[in-house]
Amino acid sequence: MDRPGLADFLRRSRARLEPADVGLAGGPRRRTQGLRREEVAALTGMSVDYYTRLEQARGPRPSRQMLGALARALRLTDDERDHLFHLTGEEPPRSGGTSGHVRPGLLLVLDRLHDVPAQVMSDHGDVLAQNAMSVALVGETRGENIVRRFFTHPAARDLFPEEDHDALARGHVAHLRSVSAARPDDPAVTKLVGELLTASEEFGRLWAEHEVRVRRASTKRFLHPVVGLLELDCETMLVSEQEQMLIVHSARPGTEAYERLRLLRGTRTPAFLSPSGD
Repeated sequence: MDRPGLADFLRRSRARLEPADVGLAGGPRRRTQGLRREEVAALTGMSVDYYTRLEQARGPRPSRQMLGALARALRLTDDERDHLFHLTGEEPPRSGGTSGHVRPGLLLVLDRLHDVPAQVMSDHGDVLAQNAMSVALVGETRGENIVRRFFTHPAARDLFPEEDHDALARGHVAHLRSVSAARPDDPAVTKLVGELLTASEEFGRLWAEHEVRVRRASTKRFLHPVVGLLELDCETMLVSEQEQMLIVHSARPGTEAYERLRLLRGTRTPAFLSPSGD
């Protein structure tokens, strides 16, 4: 692991970004250029102390998951992400499966969506990035898989009206079935299906029915504990070369859902929506 090289690369990558580049408010005039260390730490989900030690060339080797989070937080290109992995002695992610790296351009679009919930997911359900409105709506789910969460964490279903649960379950399974058929050799997809067949009798029953349906635009209802019922339009935009999706939830102006979505801004994530609340 090249600790001095990693430290220098992290410092320079941080210095070239401004808060607006990552969807943060600028705040008071800054004495130094770029993001603060605590801002990068928050974006990656690591402690400030851990990130500081990396920049001071005295930190432990980051995990592959943490390297991916750093690449997204610092808006690295594919080449820069590969360089980051090489500096730690890790082999960069390669094609042949789903890439967990979100392109800077796609993250920029996500950051500009201030007033609607939006997230970037892999096509088999891994949450790769969220904006603040998405966290306010569904909780902090970055790094989780929404299909696994739906079938193995009962509290995850509390976010939806009970009468919608069956349709949502069928939709998750039918979409995962289509992804599995398209990429039968993808270890991430194979592992997910195997885990769910073991963990959930409901998933196994629906999987055996062999329904196939690709995730497309739809209307989805959320039962939020603070602002109440929201009926939102769900738009799914596919980034085909990376098997990733940008999912945006919105409401038509003038509707009750539109007003409730406005109230959602600034709402703290309810405890039962957080990972610890599962």
